[in-house]
Amino acid sequence: MNKSKGWIESEISKALTKWEKDFLGRGSVSVKTDILRDMIIVSLHGILTPAEYALCETKEGMLAVKRSRTSLVESGVDELKEMIFEITGEQVKSFHTDLSTRTGERIIVFKLFHDLEKQLTK
Repeated sequence: MNKSKGWIESEISKALTKWEKDFLGRGSVSVKTDILRDMIIVSLHGILTPAEYALCETKEGMLAVKRSRTSLVESGVDELKEMIFEITGEQVKSFHTDLSTRTGERIIVFKLFHDLEKQLTK
């Protein structure tokens, strides 16, 4: 079966939501995945708890939340890379993530070895 770009994006969003719930104990409110050239860009909204938002009111608290959330995600990066490989058939070259403590949004970028978007639009 030839997988469409939309199908792959949807599967990655579903798999990431499941991973968040299984690995982190709770999932984001919404997840949107986009394939752009050799990158898979995932935007996760509503990932912070009310307690974390309260902590983020000070600079020290904000840095602590960013550090702990990033450490949690980084500790599961091998599972995430495997998930991407299972869905796309592509190996992940590098993984990048950041979190906005103001909006409660996390961006994850999976950089691949090949241009997945070009492969899907052939």
